[in-house]
Amino acid sequence: MVRWSDELETRWRQLSEDVLVGMKEWRLAHPKATLREIEAAMDERLAKVRARMLEDVALASRAADLAAVDERVRCPQCGQEMEARGQEVRTLTTTGDQTITLRRSYAVCPSCGEGLFPSGGKSRIVGRHIRE
Repeated sequence: MVRWSDELETRWRQLSEDVLVGMKEWRLAHPKATLREIEAAMDERLAKVRARMLEDVALASRAADLAAVDERVRCPQCGQEMEARGQEVRTLTTTGDQTITLRRSYAVCPSCGEGLFPSGGKSRIVGRHIRE
């Protein structure tokens, strides 16, 4: 379940508009640009929009908060129920060398010590594992 808001959609529309305006201004300033240069300028702008949208969608997921997940999360290593350990912040680099920051629930297995930082994927429990 993703939590959408008018604010989220407004932000995405503004980001998209910024790409359009930015490309128009860039093209006017670079009338002799090659296709490769145009592509690089466009990719740079689109990567920023992509990263922001990715961050927003990940944070809007119920999986960002283990307390909101209906079923108990089990350790991917040993199958024991994981214990919530509050929120953790992750800074990740995505396509286009863009940085995103995710604040999500973190859980630890009391049996084997495996850590789980949910990815928000379809399974709601598959994530990037961290050793505490």
